[in-house]
Amino acid sequence: MKRAVTAFLLAATPVAAQDPVVPVFVDETAAAGLGGTYAGDWDYMVGGGAATFDCDADGHPDLLLSGGSDPARFYRNIATQGGGLAFQEEVSGLELTAVAQTYPLDVDADGLTDIALLRSGEAVLMRGLGGCKFARANEEWGFDGGDAWWSAFAATWEEGQSWPTLALGGYIDRAEEAFPWGSCTENRLYRPGDAGFAAPLALAPSHCPLAMLFTDWARTGTPDLRVSNDREYYKGGEEQLWHIPPGDAPRLWTADEGWQRLRIWGMGIASRDLNADGFPEYMLTSMADNKLQTLTAPAAGALPQYRDEALARGVTAHRPHTGGDERPSTAWHTQIEDVNNDALPDIWIVKGNVDRMPDFAQEDPNNLLLQRADGTFAESAVAAGVASTGIGRGGQLVDFNLDGWLDMIVVNRRTAPELWRNAGAAADAGFVALRLEMPGGNRDGINAWIELRTAAGVQSREVTLGGGHASGHLGWWHFGTGPDAGAEVRVLWPDGTQGDWAPVAPGRFYVLGPDAAPTLWAPAR
Repeated sequence: MKRAVTAFLLAATPVAAQDPVVPVFVDETAAAGLGGTYAGDWDYMVGGGAATFDCDADGHPDLLLSGGSDPARFYRNIATQGGGLAFQEEVSGLELTAVAQTYPLDVDADGLTDIALLRSGEAVLMRGLGGCKFARANEEWGFDGGDAWWSAFAATWEEGQSWPTLALGGYIDRAEEAFPWGSCTENRLYRPGDAGFAAPLALAPSHCPLAMLFTDWARTGTPDLRVSNDREYYKGGEEQLWHIPPGDAPRLWTADEGWQRLRIWGMGIASRDLNADGFPEYMLTSMADNKLQTLTAPAAGALPQYRDEALARGVTAHRPHTGGDERPSTAWHTQIEDVNNDALPDIWIVKGNVDRMPDFAQEDPNNLLLQRADGTFAESAVAAGVASTGIGRGGQLVDFNLDGWLDMIVVNRRTAPELWRNAGAAADAGFVALRLEMPGGNRDGINAWIELRTAAGVQSREVTLGGGHASGHLGWWHFGTGPDAGAEVRVLWPDGTQGDWAPVAPGRFYVLGPDAAPTLWAPAR
C-alpha cells in the first residue's frame, strides 16, 4: 500500500493556529425521556456503558444503557430528522441486571443487530429478533459466558470465517478475600467452532483490562488485539498487543519485535488517523496521564513503536480544565469524531472519580478537545456547554436525529445519564454519513478502512467494534467535510478488495457495498 505523506507538522506549543469554531450543545435529557441510573457498589465501579444501534431499520440510532445493579434500559429512538431528541422506553428483552458493558454486533449474519452484555457474572449474547426484541443465545450459539467481572470487549471477523472472533477482558476476581483489590481474572478469546463458538482460549497474562480493540494498526490486512490494562503492574502488567493470526494461536507482541512497554491505568481506547499518514493514532485514557500515540515509522513492515504526542498537541487532559479542583483527573470513555464538521476529527473524554478517591478530582469535567488546523487541540467543553462534572463512565457521540451533527450521551455512576443535542456550529461545514454492507458473515464490514477525499485532503478511519469504555456503536460512520461542496469515498474491505473512488454529496447518507456505487439513503421521518 502506498503511504501518504503526513499532511501537517505538530506545533511545539498549542498557540499558533486559530481556535476552531465551537458547536452549541443543548441539554435535552429530560425532554428526550431518558431516566434511570448506573447503580451498584464496588463491582460496578468500572463499566457503565451506552450502546447505539438501529434495531427497527429506520436509520435512527436506538439506545441501550447499562444499569449495573439495576436492570439495563432500552430506548427506541422516535426523533424526526432535525428535530429534538426523543426516545421511548420499551421492554426489549435486554433488561438484565448486573450489566456493565454493552456492545452491538451482528453475530449470526442475519441482518439483525445482536447485543453483547458484559456483566458482573455471566456474559450474555442476546440475539436480535427484529422489531427491537432480543432473546438469550448463549446455548444456541455455544457461547460460554463464564462467571467473572467482565470489563472489556472487542470483535472482529478472521479470514475465511462467517462467525466473529470475540475478546472478553476479566477484571478483579470477586471470589478472593482481598476483593476489591485482588488478582485479575483471565481474559478470553472466542473463535468460531463447528456450530457457533468453540471453547474459549485464555489470553494470559491478564491484567484487568478496561478496553480492548481489534485494530490493523500497520495496515497489513490482519488486525491485532490491543489491550489497555488498569491493574497488576506489581505483577509485571503493562499495555498489550496480541498477534491474532488466522487459524493459529494468539501470542503477545514482544520487546524484540518492537513493542514498547507502557504502564498506565488504562481505561479507554479510541483510534483515528489524525495526521493523514494512513495509520491510526490511539487515544488512551487513564488516571492523570492520558496518552495520544502515533506510529513512529509508518512504512511497510513497521514495528509497533509509538510516541506520545499528548503534550505537544494539548490533549493531556490530566487535570480538570475548569472549576477549583486541581487534583488529577480520572478519564474513561473516549472517542475521536468530528463534532463541528470542519473535516478535522476531535477528541472527547468522559471523566469521573472512581469512588470518592481523595487523591483524585471530585469535580472532574468532561473534555471536548477540538482540533485546530495545525493538529493541536483546543479545550472547548465549557464553551460548548458540555463540561459536566457528573461521575462519568461510558457514552457515545452519535447523530440521534440525523441532522448531520453528532449528539452526546454520557452514562454517570449513581446519577442520571446526560444527553445533549448538537445544535451545530456557526460555520460553513458539512458532513457525509456512511454505512457498510457486504455479503458473508461480516455484514457490517468490521475492520474495513473508509477513506473520504475532499479538497482539504483524505480522511481515513478503520471501522472497529470495541474500544471506548464499556460502550459500542454500530451503524452510520460520520465524516465532517468542512465547506467543500463535493467529496469522494472509497473502501478497503476486510477481504483486501479496494473499491474505486466514487462521488458523494455532503449533507447526505449513503450505503456502501463492495460491488456497487454508493446508494443514497434518506430517513422516512
